[in-house]
Amino acid sequence: MQLEDYFNIINANDIRLKGTRIGIETILYDFIYKAKTPEEIAQTYSSLTLEQVYATILYYLHNKESVSQYIAEWLEWGRKMREEQENHPSPIVQKLMKIKAQKKANDLKVPHG
Repeated sequence: MQLEDYFNIINANDIRLKGTRIGIETILYDFIYKAKTPEEIAQTYSSLTLEQVYATILYYLHNKESVSQYIAEWLEWGRKMREEQENHPSPIVQKLMKIKAQKKANDLKVPHG
């Protein structure tokens, strides 16, 4: 079995483990940024095997430059999406924010004690 046989490379920005919906960025983020062991990662994601986790780490080590770029782009995309959500909340989020503000205003009006 070749290392690449563990992955579905959907496009340059979407590499997933075969048989799962989990992208390599999920595993590598836990491994690189959260310093989780392969065993901890496999326990966290029940649809993964320990072999798949090790294959992902090995794929990263063999392709460190391109996979590091892949992860950097994924992190930047996530940052942009969070910023977009904060600047343009969905109608349901706007409604929840309004309810929360009304509740807070009502709490300030009611004397306690």
